[in-house]
Amino acid sequence: MSQQHPDRSSPKASSARPDASMSLLTNVMDHSLDEGYAEAAARKSETGVRGMPRTLRAKLGLAAGLVLAAVVVTVGAAQAQISAPTLAKEREELIHRIQKGTGEADSQQHRVDALRDDVSRMQREALKQHGGDKAELLALLSGSTQVTGPGVKLVVDDAKGAESSGGGPRESSGFSDTGRVRDRDMQRVVNGLWASGAEAISVNGQRLTSLSAIRAAGDAILVDNKPLVPPYTVLAVGDGQRLSTAFQDSADGQYLHVLQENYGVRTRISAENEVTLPPAPSLIVRTAKPQAGAAKTDGADTGKGTS
Repeated sequence: MSQQHPDRSSPKASSARPDASMSLLTNVMDHSLDEGYAEAAARKSETGVRGMPRTLRAKLGLAAGLVLAAVVVTVGAAQAQISAPTLAKEREELIHRIQKGTGEADSQQHRVDALRDDVSRMQREALKQHGGDKAELLALLSGSTQVTGPGVKLVVDDAKGAESSGGGPRESSGFSDTGRVRDRDMQRVVNGLWASGAEAISVNGQRLTSLSAIRAAGDAILVDNKPLVPPYTVLAVGDGQRLSTAFQDSADGQYLHVLQENYGVRTRISAENEVTLPPAPSLIVRTAKPQAGAAKTDGADTGKGTS
């Protein structure tokens, strides 16, 4: 007996709408305005309410508000126009005062420089008079006279693109760096040149003596309280080639090489046939005398003195 296969076909509903599955979209299209909004619009239309005022009182109130706003804007513009010349005059007076103060400061600085030169000249003359046959050597050692001779020229500059940092590089025990040359770097460079046999040294035209100090003020390097800007040109008098080789082989020369290789600090050293170093801008002349009664009865000296 043969089996009948089940009929899985469903009868077609002749009354179903084609868009029955999209009833939500159909409702939105048929009723685009919410019923509440439609009722509110109808009530306003019945009571005669419109966007613009219709009564005379309302119109007058609107006109008064517009006139008041125009008056406020006009008064503000007038006050700004009146105060503009006053502000410009005050600005010009301030600029004039700044320029005048700058001129007076420059004049005082020139006077200070002239007096410093006079003092330096008199100090050099005093050294020549009281130095005896060692006057030239004493003037050289004290940095009170200009010197010329063979030596080396060392240029140290910040790395390309180096920027100022608030805390400053290499201030901690670590070596986090931004590529800027610091005061401690210049100290090691100068000390390395002295140890390698330099007889006289200057940095950017600033002569170094036994009393010179290299410090930092923010990101600036100070030599005897005078701020310097990179690149830093160091001139040293001595046997040029021998001095250059001895410095590069020293610990301080290797330190400078590390800065160049690892942090991008730019350096250039060359032996020169002749370099000229200016005298120190000012010197402090000190004299020492034995203190009265300092010697003991047995002839031993305490070594104390006054200066």
